[in-house]
Amino acid sequence: MAPDHGWHTDASMIGDTVAVRIDLDRIEAAFAGTPLAGLPIGYGPSGTVLVAGVEPGRLHEAWQAAEALVPVLGRRPVMVTDDFDDTMRIRPEPQQGPSESEVRQFAEAARASEPWLAYRHYSQDDQVGEGEAENYLRGMAALVSHVELPTSRQSLERALYDRLLADADLHARALGRVRFVTQADYWFTPDSVLLMLVPTSDVRGAAYWVDFWGALTRDYREMLAEVLAQWRDRWDARLVASWGTMLQFQVGRRPAPGDDAWTAAGQLKALAPNLDLSRWEVAVAMTAGDAWFVHNRP
Repeated sequence: MAPDHGWHTDASMIGDTVAVRIDLDRIEAAFAGTPLAGLPIGYGPSGTVLVAGVEPGRLHEAWQAAEALVPVLGRRPVMVTDDFDDTMRIRPEPQQGPSESEVRQFAEAARASEPWLAYRHYSQDDQVGEGEAENYLRGMAALVSHVELPTSRQSLERALYDRLLADADLHARALGRVRFVTQADYWFTPDSVLLMLVPTSDVRGAAYWVDFWGALTRDYREMLAEVLAQWRDRWDARLVASWGTMLQFQVGRRPAPGDDAWTAAGQLKALAPNLDLSRWEVAVAMTAGDAWFVHNRP
């Protein structure tokens, strides 16, 4: 099967139902010999293709199979659910999607955006006063008793993180408590799972179809697209699933201990305000797992 590079022209854009049927047949043929073989396939919303019948317990395996086929199909995969959204269903006819130029303009706007000026954790600028350090350091305030208070929360947490990096035993103890947050076992698993194939292989462009509570407006969707591209470039973090208020990523290059993990933890916390761990804890976990979980809910 010849590879398909760049934008995948879809008949939902040109009104050719026969061509779309051929496209579905082509996708089904590519699924042969993978965990996706034989699953129901059909037209999804806004020019996408949906694959139903994915076993929730095998959603990561299903995504990996589809991800491996991106160079062949020219479609980027993301797992979705119809548990909370009745529009996420297979349709009898193809649905109109955005044009190639619309998606290109979206991706160009994303590239020009500054996501970390907008995505900021609500506690990022907190100050820590006398007697308050223990509220943030979970029993480890004594390790940074040399830090003068008041100080910024970020400075206090970074001091503790650096102290842990300097002591292998302390670091191992901390890691044992927080490792779970970068393991796939921590991911949310809905009752019903579908695979959505969006009609582009471009990482930024694919975000046009991502449903996320933290990106409800066009501007924020563009910034989310730039986050996806930056994380892909720096840590090979690939979007696996979008459950509305949650995003799940497979990570190919773990952040290195120190500044790299500290930066990754800060960005993850900025995108995931409902992740109930401090930045220093996330930084510790970042170097020991290949799965990231973003939680942003009302």
